[in-house]
Amino acid sequence: MDARSDRNAIPLAVDLDGTLIATDLLWEGLFILLKKNPLYIFLVPFWAAGGPVRLKQAIAQRIDIDPASLPYREVLLCRLRTEHAEGRKIVLATGTPRKFADAIAVHLGIFDQVLATDGLANLTSGRKRASLIAAYGDGGFDYAGNSRHDLQVFDAARNAIVVAPDRHAARWQAAHGAETMPAPKPTLRTIVKMLRVHQWLKNSLIAVPMVLSHEYFNTDMIWECLLAFVSFSAVASAIYILNDFFDLALDRKHLTKRNRPFASGALSIPFGLGAIAVLLAIGIGTGLFLSHEFLAVLGGYMVVTTAYSMSFKRMLLVDVLTLAGLYTIRVLAGAAATGVDVSFWLLAFSIFFFLSLALVKRFVELRTTAIPPGERIAGRGYRTEDQEIVAQAGMASAFSSALVLALYMDSVAVRELYPHPWLIWPLAPIVLYLTMRVWILARRNEMHDDPVVFIIRDWRSQIVVLIGAVMLVIGGW
Repeated sequence: MDARSDRNAIPLAVDLDGTLIATDLLWEGLFILLKKNPLYIFLVPFWAAGGPVRLKQAIAQRIDIDPASLPYREVLLCRLRTEHAEGRKIVLATGTPRKFADAIAVHLGIFDQVLATDGLANLTSGRKRASLIAAYGDGGFDYAGNSRHDLQVFDAARNAIVVAPDRHAARWQAAHGAETMPAPKPTLRTIVKMLRVHQWLKNSLIAVPMVLSHEYFNTDMIWECLLAFVSFSAVASAIYILNDFFDLALDRKHLTKRNRPFASGALSIPFGLGAIAVLLAIGIGTGLFLSHEFLAVLGGYMVVTTAYSMSFKRMLLVDVLTLAGLYTIRVLAGAAATGVDVSFWLLAFSIFFFLSLALVKRFVELRTTAIPPGERIAGRGYRTEDQEIVAQAGMASAFSSALVLALYMDSVAVRELYPHPWLIWPLAPIVLYLTMRVWILARRNEMHDDPVVFIIRDWRSQIVVLIGAVMLVIGGW
């Protein structure tokens, strides 16, 4: 018998969570469940108190997963397919509920047997080892795993394949010289993508009340704006991570969002939960140095953004109105942090201007998502036939923001604040240029899915914004 025949006579058992897929279905299932109905959060502690099996089965009974969207370890999967084609018996041995394991086995079509958590037995660690020994004998199988829960199974296997190991499995692998399939380590760029640092620039809106009140050199206000910026940026990143958890399946079907750290499996959900805790501590802790009013605005922002992630983003028009409101909340946060009053004009302009940009996001999604007429975009409340009304509403909002700005520049407040008010009149056409250009490019399919990010990165927009800023400063002198 040659080496290949000898190898094929020995089954290859493969773990699922963290090994075959770069994620954990218990965590993913939990967020799918909470997205389905947030009130399940009150039942989860009771299920968990009944042990891991009860928790796993309770989640599995209430949701389904999409096996096609999961982040598989392609190197391992390619090897499994090759060995299956050569006649080797491949076994899926996992602590995941049988419902999920069977769905994945059917999708991949390479497993001859599935061993999974069923009934009262949690098929991990010692139980998995015992099941494999009962089926194939001690040393009668090879095993691919990744974590401390697999150490006992490694010891019972003829050969071990250590895939993307945690620190316990890595130590075992080093001690035994076993075969390994390392996964790429998260880099600083991965962490930056998780935090969505580029989105922090939106929080510069916090400084708008200070700038419009001409307090450019007020060191106390500058310090308060910086603290508010840090607080909002930390909280915003925490909510972005939470949003990623709820949108894992949708992001994996998206052309660019599938590369996000959690959707791709580059970072684990437990790591993200730890990051959320740290970020919220930083955000709230920094906010404590500011006024009670700022903390109230920050709390409102957290509530609204969480509601948006879990529900509002799937509601027709409620989603874009919420997005516009979240931008305006940043302005209110700046006012609360510095004690500057916010005018009706500024709030009215913010609502119309940011509503236009929010509608651009939905328009771009409608233009770039291939869906048949009558069906909604996944995770949204819009259909293909809504393109024109969304575009019309967006352009109307853009013109409304310019109109509000023009009326403001002819108000008594401007004549009191600006010695040379005529110098700021070009702000109205500047706003029109920015918004109309965004809409034209969106219709040409040349727009980033986030128009605010586009404006920040586009050099023409940067020049126009700089000109407007200079006019505001000069007009106030």
